[in-house]
Amino acid sequence: MNGPESLVLDLLEWTVKAPRTYRETMDVWRTSCPRLPVWEDAVDRGLIQCVRANGTTMVTVTDEGLALLATRSPAEA
Repeated sequence: MNGPESLVLDLLEWTVKAPRTYRETMDVWRTSCPRLPVWEDAVDRGLIQCVRANGTTMVTVTDEGLALLATRSPAEA
């Protein structure tokens, strides 16, 4: 697997490794390239969400995102 779908999986994997703030996520994953809208694709597909916790907006992987991650083979990781 390569291209945008692979990048979406990379975003999900990165997000589940440690708690991520919205700001940190935008610093790392937001792009102005219309051909690689990784963040937008993940949000539109319901794979990640923003949750407000203790005055900070955190990014979390949804159940749908976790299910998609579970389909990734170790060779693709």
